[in-house]
Amino acid sequence: LIAAVITELARDTASWHDQLRLLDSTPLPCAASRETVKRSDLAGHAGYGYCASHSRFFWGFRLYLIAAPDGMPIIWGLANPKIGEREVTRALLEREHHLIRSGQVILGDKGLAGREFETFVRDELGARLLRPDRRNETTRHGKLARVRQWIEAIFDTLKGQLTLEDHGGRTLPGVYTRVAARLLAMAAAIWHNWKTDAPVKRSLIAYDH
Repeated sequence: LIAAVITELARDTASWHDQLRLLDSTPLPCAASRETVKRSDLAGHAGYGYCASHSRFFWGFRLYLIAAPDGMPIIWGLANPKIGEREVTRALLEREHHLIRSGQVILGDKGLAGREFETFVRDELGARLLRPDRRNETTRHGKLARVRQWIEAIFDTLKGQLTLEDHGGRTLPGVYTRVAARLLAMAAAIWHNWKTDAPVKRSLIAYDH
């Protein structure tokens, strides 16, 4: 139900018609000690992963998010960190293919490199995958650092003002619901900022009390 509301809010904003979609994932820790991991109800679902940006291991999930440039969530899901990035992303896109329009550009990271995945995006979705070049590749798109910062800023909002990593979920339904609630809060703020013509659509300052 929460996911359905997020989708309806997204459809009712101007960014729904934007040709660009931002794609990335971020760690969602669910336990901080070995003892907690051993007795957690999330055992069998969550797993150990590595966060390169913070040089740390974590136990939990990865949150995958496909968003509009203003931060509006479009497609999202949780996955065990041990599952490959392309595998998870393809599963999300296959399930929610109706939320991707032909001709759209999906901007991801280097982990999505692969001819088979790019072919899937092009032939099955009618979209185009854009990602930074790897070091051993012929230059095509460059680093795309400036645009890639947009999705990082979206995650910063979720982790900072919306306390994503402090979700407190202890069961699988609980984790999903608490993550969804935070995405809904951001979606509602962005939707309201569009309706009130606020200059920065992802800003939560007016609601951060």
